[in-house]
Amino acid sequence: MNKLKNITGPMRLPFLLLTPACVLLGLGTAFWTSGRINVFYFILALGGALAAHISVNALNEYFDFKSGLDLRTKPTPFSGGSGTLPASPDKAHWALLTGIITFGITGLIGIYFLTVRGFALLPLGLLGLLLVFFYTPWITHNPWLCLIAPGFGFGPLMVMGTNFVLTGTYSWIALAASMIPFFLVNNLLLINQFPDVEADKRAGRKNLPIIFGAKNSVIIYGIFIFLTYLLIIVSFHFDLLPQLSLIALSTMIIAVPTFIGVLRYYLNLKKLVPYMGLNVIITIATPLLIAVGLFISN
Repeated sequence: MNKLKNITGPMRLPFLLLTPACVLLGLGTAFWTSGRINVFYFILALGGALAAHISVNALNEYFDFKSGLDLRTKPTPFSGGSGTLPASPDKAHWALLTGIITFGITGLIGIYFLTVRGFALLPLGLLGLLLVFFYTPWITHNPWLCLIAPGFGFGPLMVMGTNFVLTGTYSWIALAASMIPFFLVNNLLLINQFPDVEADKRAGRKNLPIIFGAKNSVIIYGIFIFLTYLLIIVSFHFDLLPQLSLIALSTMIIAVPTFIGVLRYYLNLKKLVPYMGLNVIITIATPLLIAVGLFISN
């Protein structure tokens, strides 16, 4: 059991729920435009996306442990690492091995899709692999890349990648849909950085809360929330999303009080944590509801 925990802990399994939500959004855009689904391709795309997510999680845990960052953070349910490696420091190699193996699985699935769908997929695939490999050691040291890289990975790369392997083409519909998790996932990681500001600073990271301060970061958070719902409305107006996709606007019921709570308690960790949880719900539920709207509208 301990060996299993040493392997699964750095994977951050509860966080993997985000991946199916984004892949299902890509599936929804493909189904809405083509009216059919290749189940094998979908399962393979989901497997590749999950492998990439596990890889970046495991490598992040390994590098954070090696830098000493995990020993200085105050863990919350949504930040500060899983605690697996500080509890079993002699098993850190399992996290590195997990990250490398799942990185290889991602690459192999990408190569397969290159052979069946063509090299137009190559730019997305290469960017995805680079993002996974360089996220912790390099991207987290650049505030603007650190801000947009998570959303780019789960938005344009994952949603458009899924749509492409299912349809063989890129589309404005998939691009519009992919920008919704782009803003939401950027916000997810942005708020989750608040509790670790001091620890991240000592480890040499340069994310937005460190460089521009928590209050300015909350303003960016609010802008991204606004852009998310504006994009849904604009996409419907220009027929890039069906009318039923507007059910995703219902998450505004959670988003508005969450923004108010973050604005009020961004310096109070104990009171901020519940709003971090609500932010997770918004991030997963919104693309899922859009996907439901796409499926029903076909």
